[in-house]
Amino acid sequence: MQVFSVEGMTCGHCVRAVTQALQNLDSSASVKVDLAAKEVGVESQLSAERIIEAITQEGYSAKLA
Repeated sequence: MQVFSVEGMTCGHCVRAVTQALQNLDSSASVKVDLAAKEVGVESQLSAERIIEAITQEGYSAKLA
């Protein structure tokens, strides 16, 4: 599982937006969001760069944790 540090997520809407963005790219992706830790864990065939790009397109700042 790849873990990303994501800034800007504050609520359930943020969780859904990030999860849906990643699952739109890889329908079998497993996405686990920890709002308190500001982390997103992703189990997917997508590259880290593509995951960061998808999260960034939703309006959040992301980098590998």
